[in-house]
Amino acid sequence: MPTRLLPPGIKVFERGWLSANNIFHFGDDEVSDVTLVDSGYCAHASLTVDLVRNALKRHALPGLNKIVNTHLHSDHCGGNATLAKTFDCDILIPVAEDRAVADWNESVLSYQNLGQECPRFTHQGLLVPGQEILLGRYVWQILSAPGHDPHSIMLYQAEHGILISADALWEEGFGVIFPELWGEPGFEEVAQTLDLIESLPISLVIPGHGSPFSDLAGSLATARSRLDYLASDSDRNARHGAKVLLKYKLIEWRTQDIGLVNHWIANTPAMNSAAKQLNMDLEEFIKWLPQTLVKSGAAKLEENRLIDQA
Repeated sequence: MPTRLLPPGIKVFERGWLSANNIFHFGDDEVSDVTLVDSGYCAHASLTVDLVRNALKRHALPGLNKIVNTHLHSDHCGGNATLAKTFDCDILIPVAEDRAVADWNESVLSYQNLGQECPRFTHQGLLVPGQEILLGRYVWQILSAPGHDPHSIMLYQAEHGILISADALWEEGFGVIFPELWGEPGFEEVAQTLDLIESLPISLVIPGHGSPFSDLAGSLATARSRLDYLASDSDRNARHGAKVLLKYKLIEWRTQDIGLVNHWIANTPAMNSAAKQLNMDLEEFIKWLPQTLVKSGAAKLEENRLIDQA
């Protein structure tokens, strides 16, 4: 199994949607650094706290020192506020998000734009690409990874060849290229990030979603094929992004009145951007989007309720 390639002091909490994976780093004595990379979605915060508490107890550790966020989408940092309150730990975020988080600028942060939630948190440190950071017992390089999110970072441990890729690379693709939804560049940035990953000696990738994997060549080939498909017709990225956002929200709701679903679509800026990119008026888009989830088997519609389907 690829997780056997993990050296001592690193544990991966593989999470299901709605949360991103959490990576727990700890030293070899009780005074060493203890860090959690990414904190999951706010609706799962109590489970994240339990996972951290159990790991601290299992390894006889006194507490959590810091949280490191690869980027500030809600599934990666939604647990920040609860974890900071519970463990009195520091939070470190990508440097480009410094002012937006300090001011809690809703027009800059993604939560309102994507129709998601993230409790407000404060940060105590910044992650600067090109610098290094201690996570547990190992030093990691901070790498810029734009594309899925313009400010995202990855973390690379050169001695063991481990990459924490977040949503820049999964075993079978990557995260939605959100900048392209609102007319900002993203396709070329994804390509450059994939090139950077390919240039590194990597034995194991820990993605933001899914299991750790070691077939880097295979995953890069899949990701590049996916990128070519999306970039060749920007409507494909808009359709994909809209479907992912509604499916994500539906997983949180589990079931929702179709009227409230339609209200959420109409009032989510990213959905309005997708509709414009697809040359649909909002009424047409609102009718199309739930039906496309139903047709794909990702949802069902019964008695005016949209119901999540695994």
